[in-house]
Amino acid sequence: MLTLQFINENPEHVIERLAVKHFDGREPIMRVVELDKQRRAAQKQRDDNAAVLNKMAAQIGALMKQGQRDEAEKVKAEVAALKTTNKEIEDRMTAAQNEITEILLSVPNVPYAGVPEGRTAEDNVVERTGGEMPQLPEGALPHWDLAKKYNLIDFDLGVKITGAGFPVYVGKGARLQSALIQFFLAEAGKAGYTEIQPPYVVNEDSGYGTGQLPDKEGQMYHCQVDNFYLIPTAEVPVTNIYRDVIIPQDQLPKKNCAYSACFRREAGSYGKDVRGLNRLHQFDKVEIVRIERPEDSYAALEEMKDHVQGLLEKLELPWHILRLCGGDMSFTSAITFDFEVWSAAQERWLEVSSVSNFETYQANRLKCRYRGDDKKPHLCHTLNGSALALPRIVAALLENNQTPEGIRIPKALQPYTGFDIID
Repeated sequence: MLTLQFINENPEHVIERLAVKHFDGREPIMRVVELDKQRRAAQKQRDDNAAVLNKMAAQIGALMKQGQRDEAEKVKAEVAALKTTNKEIEDRMTAAQNEITEILLSVPNVPYAGVPEGRTAEDNVVERTGGEMPQLPEGALPHWDLAKKYNLIDFDLGVKITGAGFPVYVGKGARLQSALIQFFLAEAGKAGYTEIQPPYVVNEDSGYGTGQLPDKEGQMYHCQVDNFYLIPTAEVPVTNIYRDVIIPQDQLPKKNCAYSACFRREAGSYGKDVRGLNRLHQFDKVEIVRIERPEDSYAALEEMKDHVQGLLEKLELPWHILRLCGGDMSFTSAITFDFEVWSAAQERWLEVSSVSNFETYQANRLKCRYRGDDKKPHLCHTLNGSALALPRIVAALLENNQTPEGIRIPKALQPYTGFDIID
């Protein structure tokens, strides 16, 4: 969440930038400023009273030594009254702080200066593009038909076992999945990321720490008996490694990667755009997460973008990078770049990665800090990106590489699959 210091020093700037996300921040931001002013005034009064109480305690001791018990009792009564007043002041401070926290949890992150204006995905800006568009043979099929033809994915069996959006990967389809996971992890390792194997369920504190709660309850699977949540991405458990941690500056940056299954309700999804692998309730993904000093985070963001671009180039997929407009960004992000690949048989772009800088927004919730040169703790910047999400990568690989002889496997992936063609 936004820091009080940032809001107090820049209220109009915060309101103006929140408007880029089409969030009307004037009422909540000005309410926070007023509440914090009241809280700080109450704190000063409490501290002043505490100083008086210390003097009165010394006064009582002196009066008792002098045998002036009646005077000492009068002062004790004044002390009791002042302590009652201080308790009331502390209750007001707590109430103000609770309301401030409640408001701040409902206010999204301020978008970075480079975020373009816009309301929907139509307003996103293509930043760069690459790869060659495939030339498909006559009668080319979409991936759901290819999956059936080559016995790679059984969507009906997934419905039988669980429900729609939970496919079963079979034979070479399963091998392709595991090959992609190993390829992505190996490439992340080469780029200096430490692999983590995180839990697939998290507690409520972890959900709040990275901003999934209270924003995305409807999209998360909730285990009510234990009050656990199935993770929508490995970002959640991996970033929460650093919750309530002060990192020595010489240990930054922290660069982690993790494979996990991901679980999302995707409520309200329907139509042709969710067919096959286009939108699932359970899918596999390799995530990269970085913890950085603020002055280093935007250079790190560029490194992450280059890393994802390199993966797509090695997979020989046509790609482009979108700089998301304010209206299409997530609640927690300061800036986001989406990577999309071209789906030849569907003749449309499919999102396969989002790379984001959250600046201090998550770190403030997490209390994720580093100790600077001044020996004081400072909030880190957190970043994460998909590197990569598998379903639409698989869809594009199947569709773009179909030939009369079968489905060709990109050269970089063949050492991991153990075969060069699906026939």
